[in-house]
Amino acid sequence: MSEAEDRKPQSDEARNAFDPEITSEFALPAGLAVPKAGGEPETTSEFAVPDGLDVGQQAAGEGEGSAFSLPSTYSARQAPAAFTPAGGVPMVSLTKDLPWQDRMRTMLRMPVAERPAPEPRPKAEEGGPAVPRVLDLTLRIGELLLAGGEGAEDVEAAMFAVCRSYGLDRCEPNVTFTLLSISHQPSLVEDPVTASRTVRRRGTDYTRLAAVFRLVDDLSDPETHLSLEEAYRRLAEMRRNRHPYPTWVLTSASGLLAGAASVLVGGDLVVFVAAALGAMLGDRLAWLCAGRGLPEFYQFLVAAMPPAGIGIALTLADVDVKASAVITGGLFALLPGRALVAGVQDGLTGFYITAAARLLEVMYFFVGIVAGVLVMLYVGVQLGAHLNPDAALGVTQRPLWQIGASMLVSLTFAVLLQQERSTVLAVTLNGGVAWSVYGAMHYTGGISPVASTAVAAGVVGLFGQLLSRYRFASALPYTTAAIGPLLPGSPTYFGLLAIAQNEVDAGLVSLIKAAALAMAIAIGVNLGSEVSRLFLRIGSAEKRRAAKRTRGF
Repeated sequence: MSEAEDRKPQSDEARNAFDPEITSEFALPAGLAVPKAGGEPETTSEFAVPDGLDVGQQAAGEGEGSAFSLPSTYSARQAPAAFTPAGGVPMVSLTKDLPWQDRMRTMLRMPVAERPAPEPRPKAEEGGPAVPRVLDLTLRIGELLLAGGEGAEDVEAAMFAVCRSYGLDRCEPNVTFTLLSISHQPSLVEDPVTASRTVRRRGTDYTRLAAVFRLVDDLSDPETHLSLEEAYRRLAEMRRNRHPYPTWVLTSASGLLAGAASVLVGGDLVVFVAAALGAMLGDRLAWLCAGRGLPEFYQFLVAAMPPAGIGIALTLADVDVKASAVITGGLFALLPGRALVAGVQDGLTGFYITAAARLLEVMYFFVGIVAGVLVMLYVGVQLGAHLNPDAALGVTQRPLWQIGASMLVSLTFAVLLQQERSTVLAVTLNGGVAWSVYGAMHYTGGISPVASTAVAAGVVGLFGQLLSRYRFASALPYTTAAIGPLLPGSPTYFGLLAIAQNEVDAGLVSLIKAAALAMAIAIGVNLGSEVSRLFLRIGSAEKRRAAKRTRGF
């Protein structure tokens, strides 16, 4: 072969086969014949018609098909139902003269796409406040409400109201037992802003709770232009304010509560004094444990021991009193009715994680009370104290004395909950009404105590909700203290006494009865609150159906 032939340019296949510099996976292998394009464009589309598919030609008068042209199979006589109903899409309208709790709760139960946008409001700051500061204020307000014992749904409603008051539309609050979080997404193309806060300390102060509700009410009022700095200032004042009642008043209220509760179960003046002394001693011991940093479980355990100890001491001294009434009265001041009602309410409104956590907290408190009383009962049995479980059947019916005692129980509960003085009278009357309903149904009508308790608690929830709407405040100050006379102190004591005397079956039956009464109280209060909302207009029927869909029905 000549040297000229060696320098002849080689074909593409030969270069691809022998040139080591070409290493792409798209290179054609040697021996593969590639057909020519034949004039067609090399670029293809997923909308191109594949080869071999016979597609009918369009009519001469028709143009190129588009998304807005009718399909060939469309018939006007057999047209499908339109997406928009004939009457149009109903407009969502919220009644502005109702409390903000109802308006915000209604929107929270609606899908996000159906929520009405917040009305623009003039702000003191130019350009509006910064989103992180609004979210921080929202979390601080939610923290005070959750720490004060408010239900998870009401806390979310308050947080949602604060965000909307500053023009943040696409906000989603989330509340669990110890964690608060909120997320704001300005638009679908912007990154969301999320903030969270942990609730570490809990304290019962309904005066502060009412102040927080007034702040949220002012923020939700379109006629009140409250700046962000003013809201922060008022929130700081709430944190700095002291409790409305001093310590000695709280201890005295605990004693009076125990004494009044002992009268409800048939006690006399001696029993009243003994129960009051036991409860005050237990309250002081609990404060001492709290000052040493002991958990609440041990505080309840220590607080339950003095009333049981005084009742056993009176029995050993052969004093003609009802020791069961002394111990039962002391238990009334310790039963966690507030946490129980809040836990059941969260469960009924769909917040199952928070409800489970609250009920677990109630169980721990109850176990602490059980442990404290059982220790003293075992000591009394070993010392020869003759405690009679059948004493539960000897409750005398004294309607006037019992109604007065029930009102005193509600009054002292209101003081222990640090309520405002303006709400004490209303909750005291509500407690008297609750006991009157219970007594009329159980003692006079012969109805079971569980059903009677549920109806009486429903009356408490109904009146409490109406009073809160009249005052544009939270319903907790008007309901929690009023259920005090209905708490199952007597079944709890007699169940523990039976267990201490090795009658486990009878003791478990009595404790199950106490649990049934507690659940009847919680469900009755929540049902009464819901019944009150049925008679008040909170929007159109479409919003109620939307709320129903979002709650799993």
